[in-house]
Amino acid sequence: MRAQVAEFFGTFWLVLGGCGSAVLAAAFPEVGIGLLGVSLAFGLTVLTMAYAIGHISGCHLNPAVTIGLWIGGRFGGDRLLSYILAQVLGGIAAGGVLYLIASGQPGFALADGFASNGYGAHSPGGYSLTAALLCEVVMTMMFLIVILGATDDRAPQGLAPIAIGLCLTLIHLISIPVTNTSVNPARSTGVAIYVGDWAVSQLWLFWLAPILGALLGALVYRYLGQLSDD
Repeated sequence: MRAQVAEFFGTFWLVLGGCGSAVLAAAFPEVGIGLLGVSLAFGLTVLTMAYAIGHISGCHLNPAVTIGLWIGGRFGGDRLLSYILAQVLGGIAAGGVLYLIASGQPGFALADGFASNGYGAHSPGGYSLTAALLCEVVMTMMFLIVILGATDDRAPQGLAPIAIGLCLTLIHLISIPVTNTSVNPARSTGVAIYVGDWAVSQLWLFWLAPILGALLGALVYRYLGQLSDD
């Protein structure tokens, strides 16, 4: 179970670091890190954990990534559900720790969103359900293409965490205004369950779209990989 425990702690770090930066530091008076800082925080969590646990579990930290790697032929189906469970539990645990920290400040309210993902009235930019769905599918698809390409045996060795971390940073730079950026069902679930209400009712999208995007990304890369073999 060491790989699953690693996935738990890796996802814990991703949600605590990424969502924590959004909740605690993004708009901190006068010295807030803003959208750029939050984007970097998410990328850095993946980069640091890839070097810390990549050799133990592969550092998926994301049910959509696990499913995409399975479809791409890089991961066995016998561990699929246990990885996803570990990731979701890690995200929920991180959400709980973040809530305990954030609630120590006067005026804190879950109604402010708690870094939850949303569409329509709950999109940071007021983007529609259709726009949110398309954005999450495409961003996750590109994320999987980068992951599969960077970890391919034919790619430069040892640099995959950098490429993957920077890709996640770029994804956030593009899509925070649209959905607050999910591309990761465990990240979305980890904070949504504390907000409840609208965050839970919209959570389906942030499972469906990333998984669909991951499937597309895996299929695209398998096709590209076959072309290069030819």
